[in-house]
Amino acid sequence: MYTASFAFFEAIWEAGITHCFVNLGSDHPSIIEAMVKGQREAKGKFPTIITCPNEMVAMSMADGYARLTGKPQCVIVHVDVGTQGLGAAVHNASTGRAPVLVFAGLSPFTQEGEHRGSRTEYIHWIQDVPDQKQILSQYCRYSAEIKTGSNVKQMVNRALQFATSDPQGPVYLCGAREVMEADLQPYSLKQQHWDPIELGGLPKSAVTKISEALAGAKSPLLVTGYSGRNHQIPGALVELANKVKGLRVLDTGGSDMCFPADHPAWLGLRFGADDAITTADTIIVLDCDVPWIQTRCKPREDAKIFHIDVDPLKQQMPVFYIQSDARYRADALTAVEQITEALNKEELSSKLQASAAEAEEERSKAYQNKLATIAKAAEPLADGSFGTGHLSKMLRDLCPEDTLWAIEAVTNTQFVHDNLQPKIPGSWINCGGGGLGWSGGGALGIKLATDAENGGKNKGKFVVQIVGDGTYLFTVPGSVYWISRRYNIPVLTIVLNNKGWNAPRRSLLLVHPDGLGSKATNEEINISFDPVPDYSGIAKAAAGGDIHAAKVDQASELESVLKEAIAKVQAGQTAVVDCKVAPDC
Repeated sequence: MYTASFAFFEAIWEAGITHCFVNLGSDHPSIIEAMVKGQREAKGKFPTIITCPNEMVAMSMADGYARLTGKPQCVIVHVDVGTQGLGAAVHNASTGRAPVLVFAGLSPFTQEGEHRGSRTEYIHWIQDVPDQKQILSQYCRYSAEIKTGSNVKQMVNRALQFATSDPQGPVYLCGAREVMEADLQPYSLKQQHWDPIELGGLPKSAVTKISEALAGAKSPLLVTGYSGRNHQIPGALVELANKVKGLRVLDTGGSDMCFPADHPAWLGLRFGADDAITTADTIIVLDCDVPWIQTRCKPREDAKIFHIDVDPLKQQMPVFYIQSDARYRADALTAVEQITEALNKEELSSKLQASAAEAEEERSKAYQNKLATIAKAAEPLADGSFGTGHLSKMLRDLCPEDTLWAIEAVTNTQFVHDNLQPKIPGSWINCGGGGLGWSGGGALGIKLATDAENGGKNKGKFVVQIVGDGTYLFTVPGSVYWISRRYNIPVLTIVLNNKGWNAPRRSLLLVHPDGLGSKATNEEINISFDPVPDYSGIAKAAAGGDIHAAKVDQASELESVLKEAIAKVQAGQTAVVDCKVAPDC
């Protein structure tokens, strides 16, 4: 039997999707039949099915997989309620530009047995809503209903074209039981006719304008956020920085490794506020959503500003603008290579060489001072406790050099980035959105992806999740660590335990620095986690006891605790370490 549901699965595997993260329900009888048929008759081609007891985790796993590889994966959820269960994960995939295909069933539209798949259960009336797509369509690049099985493959591939064309993001398809149950004649598409749209580079006039500005600049700055999704970008930016000796590179997004920390042009990660922004005379904004926060940090009035982006208008943000002299929709890698090549022209090259020695010396000195400041701040405290900086430095020293870091450290992110000092393209991944809870499923998806890309289970790179304690609870650990155990996906989770949500206090102080809340306790402003949950114990319980759980609060014990946890993960067992960290360091 060849149904629309089987054609759906055939379409996604022909398009290159290898994993489906599923949370099944009453809308999926034909989907389940197709799964069984595919797993029996199409071994080696049929996507791997991962059961996810929570939709947020399912979507985050697909997101993490796509973020590392650039390859979209599939999430299958249950009618309107499962669609709503995706929640913040759809926001994350949208703002983080992760290509994910979501499919949900619809309640049957017939109730007297007119078609196979007609209503058979009470819930089919309750879950019949006017327009299910509207639940999340504003977060999707494309949303549509499959209305006939006859073109199900075309609908799937159209959705995937949107998902994988810049700006990438999630897409949503839904289909009623009767439609997905329909019998079809097998058919196929020419897959090469369904490729994504490719962006071009800069116009010649833009290349000339930007390269001349860089060559004449005394304090040039490049601000980026997610350009490192293309793993060739860090190398291209290094080449540009080697040519323009005074250029500094600042990351204000933190979603990808955009520039290596071992290069003297590295300014690290700062969310929208850094002295370099205020002093630069030429600024290139490259694939970045928030280059600066105007209430806290502004460029010079006379600064020349150029904005190059896959989405320079930020079409899904009602309010966005920067005072740039010019803006261009272009592929970041192509644009950087064009600018670098243009700087080889004799006139511009001579201008750069004239100030190269002085600029390089000044940049190198500033870089060494920055590293020294970071190292000093990361020292353990006098009472034997330690902060996130020291913990992160220890992780950098102990974990494999090519570790993949799934980061959701919220207010501690800057300390983590300063001390991990990522150097390898693709090694730092943060969701790029504001829906806390991504990193649990995200880390599992990243581990699945690196294993798949390197020959099979546990043959990929070491994966570490670093997550704040409040955010850890948002990850739905009961689901995350059950999945980790069920499918043997070993990761190391580091919980930054500071006894509460510190982000709301920071937000409060930015608006009311001397207000009542500034002097109130965490209990008074309702951000305290006291009594403190047993974070590693929650994970251990979810995995039926088969997880390494540990706690540490003294710097003197940290190395041994981390070494043991790392060894457990390398041996194939997930480990969760609850680290009590001192604030603001």
